[in-house]
Amino acid sequence: MPPSGEIRTDSPRTVRKTLRCGLAVAVCIPLVCGASACGKLDVPSRGGRVVAVVDGDTIVVAGVGAVRYIGIDTPELHHPRKPLQRMARAALRANRALVGGRRVRLVVGREAHDAYGRTLAYVYVGDTMINADLVRRGLARTLPIAPNTLHAEAFAGLERRARLLGVGLWGSGEGGPPWGIP
Repeated sequence: MPPSGEIRTDSPRTVRKTLRCGLAVAVCIPLVCGASACGKLDVPSRGGRVVAVVDGDTIVVAGVGAVRYIGIDTPELHHPRKPLQRMARAALRANRALVGGRRVRLVVGREAHDAYGRTLAYVYVGDTMINADLVRRGLARTLPIAPNTLHAEAFAGLERRARLLGVGLWGSGEGGPPWGIP
């Protein structure tokens, strides 16, 4: 590995590793993002239209209120004690493009609300799980918090792949590690 920590994509080892990660993700994505994966579980499901996108991992849904995405964390945009973090605006823009004004389906976690009263959910537009899509794009890192860890392993695989491919937070053009001042 080069001293700068960059991954050389032209080495045979890296190509093999990328292909293995791609295969693992190809197996995981239908499990994470397919409607049938969560449809078999005994968890509440509800939905509504997104009326506001607060940041990269929080939305407001009509008839539900504030919804916090389960299992992921995006860079801070509005934290009372932390500065604006690098890539926070990019995560907000991506989340807005994915769900803004659209009808979403919410699969509520085993623990339905956080300490701030927000509904904790896996958020779907059609068959696409937005939580997983943000991790895949490198705009969120995984944040498994028990008991809401149903998709933690799949999210971890998506994060490993994003890191390996150097996308989003882990892209060389973004200046290094994911969290920090923009």
